[in-house]
Amino acid sequence: MYTSAKLVRFDWAIKRLLRNKADYCIVEGLLTAILGKKIFIKSLLESESNKETETDKFNRVDLLAEDENEDLYIFEIQNNRELDYFHRMAYGTSKCIAEYMKQGEPYEKIRKVYSINIVYFSLGQGKDYAYKGTTKFISMHDGNEELVLSQAQKEAFHCETPSEIFPEYFLLRVDMFDDVATTPLDEWISFLKTGDIPTTATAPGLQEARERLREDLLEADERADYYRMMENLRYQRSVIETGRAEGRAEGRAEGRAEGIAEGRAEGRAEGRAEGIVEGRAEGRAEGIVEGEEKKAIAVARQMKADGMPAELIAKYTGLTIEEIDNC
Repeated sequence: MYTSAKLVRFDWAIKRLLRNKADYCIVEGLLTAILGKKIFIKSLLESESNKETETDKFNRVDLLAEDENEDLYIFEIQNNRELDYFHRMAYGTSKCIAEYMKQGEPYEKIRKVYSINIVYFSLGQGKDYAYKGTTKFISMHDGNEELVLSQAQKEAFHCETPSEIFPEYFLLRVDMFDDVATTPLDEWISFLKTGDIPTTATAPGLQEARERLREDLLEADERADYYRMMENLRYQRSVIETGRAEGRAEGRAEGRAEGIAEGRAEGRAEGRAEGIVEGRAEGRAEGIVEGEEKKAIAVARQMKADGMPAELIAKYTGLTIEEIDNC
């Protein structure tokens, strides 16, 4: 069962509304559903990638959070297709590491970065809507052995493997969700896809989101900004769908043209082949007929030389009387 109140889109709310400490529980809920462990946000940080341009209103939403262990969480929500989005994910974590590394600090002070990427298009090929990427060092000879840290490193860095030091990437492809929610993460993705939260939802942060992200709670300037963003989204999707439709139409037209050309070429080739075969067959048949006629004439000549009557020669050779007379 759903409430009647309309909710604002999460990608707009995460940049415009969820900056008060009282609202951290909503972002914490999503992080907990993704990582499978309870996350408490210490603060929201500013990053050079946090832009306030008109393009960013419908193109990209960034939020940078810090937990109690000083681990960093990058949120990026992308509505429009980007072929090189994986590269942007790599750049984002690298930039974040460098940005929060103080000059002169030892490398061991590098902070753990979690990159949370929510996209509304099909990125890569895969059946699932949720993917996780980590850095592992695997033996080039064995293929199964994973490199782990030494005992001294484990004690110094408080982790077991190098993958716990490197950034971790989480990719959520919203459009690939099948609309059947059975886990807390499913419930969150359902909200991201549909904009609705059922009263029965139990995922952390969703009940708070259902109360605090109501569209009727927006101030007048916030509502105007939100409507502009929604209109931009509709326009962008219309442009993309129009491009796809035109591309499909052009593709079908080109396909038909190529098919006709190929059909004509194949027809000409088949015609030539059939002509060659038929010609050979007819040639062989004509050759056989000519050979039989020559043989009959030779026999008729011999029978005629032996003094046999023309009627008898015609009977045995199949030649006419006129043909026998001309032998």
